[in-house]
Amino acid sequence: MRDDIATTARGPSIHIQGLGLTLGRSSILENVCVDIVPGTIHCLIGPNGGGKTSLLRSLLGQMPHTGTIRIDWPAGRRIGYVPQQLDFDRDLPMTVDDFMAITVQDRPVFMGLSRRKACAVAEVLDAVGMSQKRKRRMGALSGGERQRVLFAQAMLPFPDLLILDEPMAGVDEVGSQFIAKAVMDIRAKGTTIVWIHHDLAEVRELADTVTCLNRTVVFTGDPAEVLSPEHILEIFSHAHHHGKKP
Repeated sequence: MRDDIATTARGPSIHIQGLGLTLGRSSILENVCVDIVPGTIHCLIGPNGGGKTSLLRSLLGQMPHTGTIRIDWPAGRRIGYVPQQLDFDRDLPMTVDDFMAITVQDRPVFMGLSRRKACAVAEVLDAVGMSQKRKRRMGALSGGERQRVLFAQAMLPFPDLLILDEPMAGVDEVGSQFIAKAVMDIRAKGTTIVWIHHDLAEVRELADTVTCLNRTVVFTGDPAEVLSPEHILEIFSHAHHHGKKP
């Protein structure tokens, strides 16, 4: 684990014990046990179909499951969430500012951003390199640019727990660098981050802990130790047995 973890974690610890999930007759997760340290980046890796997204949805309370998930909050209970992609009508006349206004304030979008919220929106859009495209329609953005806006939205209000489901999917190298830096800045303030990631080199560089999931926990630990060639081969030797990710 990295030695520069924020001394005062604002984020929760998470204890997952004996988690199981069945959809129809398919067993998605079986006896998953994971402990997540507050104020750290905990990455989830593994083959498609291994249940990573289902684990996050269980953590968010979106899927029924067996076993227990305990979240110990030391401070607030603000959760930021970035899905893999945003499904919406691309013809909607909604600008980036409009999208941010919907997520951060109660007043109608046509009234624009309040002055108080506008400063916060400007700050988070700048953090992901999207401040120059605030007046662009969401439907006119590339998939990677929309992901960057989604990431900015997850930072308002500032999260105690940040849950990321491959936020860099479809994001170009420049966008990925912005997101990686933003994640590290958020971590430095003590937020707990749970991150599904497919780039093992980046996991090795950024994560404090990594858990490989293939319906159950294959291995977990310090990425410098557990991401051995043997373990990586073990991860991907299962990949061709599974279909689309649940």
